[in-house]
Amino acid sequence: MDNSLLLASGAASQSVEAGPLIDHPAGVLAVLLTALAAIFWCTQHPAIGKIFKVVPALVFCYFIPTTLTTLGVIPDSSPLYEFVKSFVLPASLLLLILALDLPGIIRLGPKALVTMVAGTAGVVIGGPLTLWIFKDHMPPDAWRGMTALCGSWIGGGANFVALGKIAEASDTMIATMVIPDVFVANCWMAVLLFSSGFQKKIDAFTRADASAIRDLEQRMSDFQQRVSRIPSLADLVIILAFGFVGSWLSCVGGAWMAENGFGLTATTWKFILVTTVGVLLSFTPARNLEGAGASKIGSVMIYLLVACIGAHANFTNFGDQKIYILMGFVWMACHIVCLLGVAWLIRAPIFFVAVGSQANIGGAASAPVVASAFHPSLAPVGALLAVAGYVLGTYAGLVCMELMKLVAGVNE
Repeated sequence: MDNSLLLASGAASQSVEAGPLIDHPAGVLAVLLTALAAIFWCTQHPAIGKIFKVVPALVFCYFIPTTLTTLGVIPDSSPLYEFVKSFVLPASLLLLILALDLPGIIRLGPKALVTMVAGTAGVVIGGPLTLWIFKDHMPPDAWRGMTALCGSWIGGGANFVALGKIAEASDTMIATMVIPDVFVANCWMAVLLFSSGFQKKIDAFTRADASAIRDLEQRMSDFQQRVSRIPSLADLVIILAFGFVGSWLSCVGGAWMAENGFGLTATTWKFILVTTVGVLLSFTPARNLEGAGASKIGSVMIYLLVACIGAHANFTNFGDQKIYILMGFVWMACHIVCLLGVAWLIRAPIFFVAVGSQANIGGAASAPVVASAFHPSLAPVGALLAVAGYVLGTYAGLVCMELMKLVAGVNE
């Protein structure tokens, strides 16, 4: 889910009562960048670097900040995390989409969309099934909080809030559902990041046809080599300007669209707009900025986002919510079984499984991150599917809510 909901719900708490060792946003940024620098230095080390052939660097970028938070070095809530998620993420998406190969993405075929819809179906089916299993161990109004959680797992944080309000979930129940959401979703995201290091072996085992994905990667690599150049100071300034101007305009435009009754939330519109701007720019000479490192700068932003997501997750106090965490794992298992079952039937590559899942479970905050873990050129696929997940989430969530009301015996 969109981790800003930890702040909104008041569920987040400091891991150390005395407060973190470093809590100033500039200090937190320094710690996270130092951690990222150390990780990437290790990837270049002749001996230590062998570890990263087994475990992708992105997994360390996630869990080391989590460890620092749990130990009380940095806070689990900081204005820095909100800034990165709200403004740096859209900027990174624009820079990653800038070199978009739309014909190559179209050639990926319908399997990406089918796996995403299968993941949605797994969440919708898993909700009432999980409630039936655990309803004797949870409050009678648990279905209200689970409706909000369903929204988070079909599109992200915007749907969490929207469906929570529709179900009239209390603030206490909302805060309770944040805990399994963050813990379970982040554990699953870590598994998907880990799988990126074994994608070829997994695809070979499942006999999946990943030729279209490899073709897209090769086309992007060829394009990067063709336009590659030593970036000038002007190039770098222009790249940053494109990223942050696009981010700001999408934020302003998204807020305006939401305020004037265009149906979707400001967050949803923000990602729709920044994705649209990126796609349009990919048909202009701005696409050649890829040769000066546009996607590399976007990737740096993505890694910083991953570090912030990891730092935002503090699991120290989750022991008091065992039943909800267990409920979350069972529900997530329904999503995974349905997703993997459909993927096996249609021989979908593991990349489609990972991105289709995160387009549901994490939304725009994590689908491009997982996609870029497989290959930087694939981040736009994650962004496009995440937008579709936002749109689908509210409607599928309402279906899930009605099914859970039947299980709970509610007549409203």
